[in-house]
Amino acid sequence: MSQSRPNILWYCTDQQRYDTIGALNNESVITPNIDRLVGRGTAFTRAYAQSPICTPSRASFLTGRYPNAVRAPRNGNNAFADLYPLVTRLLHEAGYDCGLVGKLHLASAFQRVEPRFNDGYRFFKWSHAPRDDWPTGHDYADWVTEQGGALSELIRDCEGVPSELHQTTWATERAIEFIREQRSAPWMLSVNVYDPHPPFNPPQSYRDLFDPQSMPSPLFQESDLAQQRRLENIDFQSKGARPENLDICDPILPRTPTPMGVRGNNPSIGAHDAWTLKAAYYAMLKLVDDQFGRLLQSIEDGGDMNNTLVIFSTDHGESLGDHGLVEKGCRFYEGLVRVPLIFSWPGEVKNDLQSDALVELMDIAPTLLDAATIAKPLHMQGRSLWPLLTGKTDPRFHKPFVRSEYFDALKETNGTRATMYRDDQYKLVVYHGHDLGELYDLNVDPGEFNDLWDDPNASDVKNRLIRQSFDATMLAQDLGPPRIGPM
Repeated sequence: MSQSRPNILWYCTDQQRYDTIGALNNESVITPNIDRLVGRGTAFTRAYAQSPICTPSRASFLTGRYPNAVRAPRNGNNAFADLYPLVTRLLHEAGYDCGLVGKLHLASAFQRVEPRFNDGYRFFKWSHAPRDDWPTGHDYADWVTEQGGALSELIRDCEGVPSELHQTTWATERAIEFIREQRSAPWMLSVNVYDPHPPFNPPQSYRDLFDPQSMPSPLFQESDLAQQRRLENIDFQSKGARPENLDICDPILPRTPTPMGVRGNNPSIGAHDAWTLKAAYYAMLKLVDDQFGRLLQSIEDGGDMNNTLVIFSTDHGESLGDHGLVEKGCRFYEGLVRVPLIFSWPGEVKNDLQSDALVELMDIAPTLLDAATIAKPLHMQGRSLWPLLTGKTDPRFHKPFVRSEYFDALKETNGTRATMYRDDQYKLVVYHGHDLGELYDLNVDPGEFNDLWDDPNASDVKNRLIRQSFDATMLAQDLGPPRIGPM
């Protein structure tokens, strides 16, 4: 039996789709270390982010509350409101030694190092994007300089930042440094790598492992072009386009030129196509997997694996050419809001279990408190996964629905606000103030091609889901300070 309070390693990637793990039915990726974690733990195959954007999602899963309820619904905030404590602060106050390596992104890092607040981290090695254009350096950029490199030059190199100077590698080095420290208390470490976030520019040695010609095609039909024109006034980072010529700001450099017609009906694959994009994305994930394996091996070598709860997650997904889109914004397709979520703790968490229960990333925070035998505060809206993880409840069910939000979340915005409500069968999206929405029956249309929003035969289902979604939104509102009396 393990100790009552485990060490906690929370490894969080950035912008990783749910369908990018070999053990979870993707034969094109190379993720042996994540695959092993799936085999010795519990993987949730229907986990959902509370926003398709970085800051609101991270604010939600670190507090266990919906983004709007912690006043962090968008990127670019001047500061984190700190109305509710991060789970790391609660763990610190309960005796954990907490560390962060990599991205935090609860406030804007635009032209500056992100400001600190009472976050609970004693060890803090920060990085954001792989750049060095801050007026003062940040920890990752300083490390690259110490190694004799210059990020401003490396990021312009067609061969990408070499793996030995990559942010993912730096994060592993700092994480191992933290884990090897001598301490008497249990530790909690957040490792937040930047990949597979754009720019899609992996090290050349990793790019060479993935041939664009062998990549699976994105989810796309010609009807997607009309659908994206219908939604063109809703915020997004790209415009709808065919997979062979996506709306990519920074071209993806192909490994080798591809002859015309190699994909049958598709034109030649160039620097803006979905297949070259996917090859680069999978290459970034291979580097993530290699470094994640190094980190796990370090814990094994120290003899602590049996006393360590490992969580592998991300903040949200990536369009990757699905429905003619690239990157992120105000859409709620599966590739954007459905994400990987894996837990492992030998002897405690059920192993080799794949649960298709509906779960949310904001369920992580109360789960960590349960695992550490710390009482869950009343303000947390997430529901602990611990009973499911330990076999005390049915792994096929956790909650009847999941939600995601987009409230004015990007820099260049027209004030778009939208909510997603997804139950076991249907997904409803409402673009508030635009008289627009989407409705999909995911049982018969998992690719989300047949929008039932204007289908008269689906009006009863649509009206029922709108009422349920409205109720869920109202019940998620922040009611302010606790009541102490009748008046």
